Amino acid sequence: MKRLSWLVVSLLVFVLAACGGSNESTTTTEGSAELSGNILIDGSSTVFPISEAVAEEFGLENPNVRVSVGVSGTGGGFKKFCAGETDISDASRPIKQSEIEQCQANGIEFIELPVAFDGLTVVVNPENDWATCMTVDELKMIWEPSAQGVITKWSQVRPDWPDETLSLYGPGTDSGTFDYFTDAIVGEEGASRGDYTASEDDNVLVQGVANDKYALGYFGFAYYVENQGKVKAVAIDGGNGCVEPTVETINNGTYQPLSRPIFIYVSTKALERPEVEAFVNFYLDNAATLAEEVGYVGLPEKAYELAKARVAQRITGSVFSGGSQVGVSIEDLLAIEEQ
Repeated sequence: MKRLSWLVVSLLVFVLAACGGSNESTTTTEGSAELSGNILIDGSSTVFPISEAVAEEFGLENPNVRVSVGVSGTGGGFKKFCAGETDISDASRPIKQSEIEQCQANGIEFIELPVAFDGLTVVVNPENDWATCMTVDELKMIWEPSAQGVITKWSQVRPDWPDETLSLYGPGTDSGTFDYFTDAIVGEEGASRGDYTASEDDNVLVQGVANDKYALGYFGFAYYVENQGKVKAVAIDGGNGCVEPTVETINNGTYQPLSRPIFIYVSTKALERPEVEAFVNFYLDNAATLAEEVGYVGLPEKAYELAKARVAQRITGSVFSGGSQVGVSIEDLLAIEEQ
């Protein structure tokens, strides 16, 4: 009887535990409730490779969370974000004042988080054996608005270069890369000739340059790294000699004026959902490693600690004055973030 009673009690405990467990969320290996839901990200094609890599890694640990990453350019991403259509916005420049005002008009509060450093890369066709280094002034001569229909051949940039038509490829006007490049090279954000092949998809730009011996284009460093067999980087002389874009020169600040921080912006309303907060913290925990894997420069650990503190404390707004910030180094970024 005692043995029978023990078996009955054991069975009852097992059944009650099973029933109780059916009313609770399944736990992960980390002991937290299993996450589910959808997270919508859109924006910069430059930041896309990092966000895509983070989404894939996060999905392995959280299979019930679907993270969708779109590419509509930094400006296009902010339009959606400030309309409340997305949870996170990828950006290759700080948010503009006009975009801040649009977010405010729609009641969207955001947290600004730097995730990596990029070296915007000027590229040519691999068969190009003349344009190995270009000055900022030469790039300005090519890309400024007054060059449209006027500077049409390589020989106009330097007389000893080929007397061949110059084919140009670059991001569209919704791109943060377009904003930054025009600010850094031409001297005014958004000031550019219009007679070039424009696309928000950097892969289109890669293919354009790869298939045209006399082409020149620009896009984020990661796309250059991924396509080194198809395109060739041009060293840039910003006044201190020719410097090629590399992880080292981007990291130590010598690749100027085309090095820049890149960001994600997170809606505070979205952060109220546990899957979004978990994703953002996962992003910041893994951004350095994944950024380097896809071709960017990870930030120092201190930068990510400061970013996580912003998330935890819900520190909203931008620490920048709005729009592109030319010449910001990693050290400068840390100093700004600590303010």
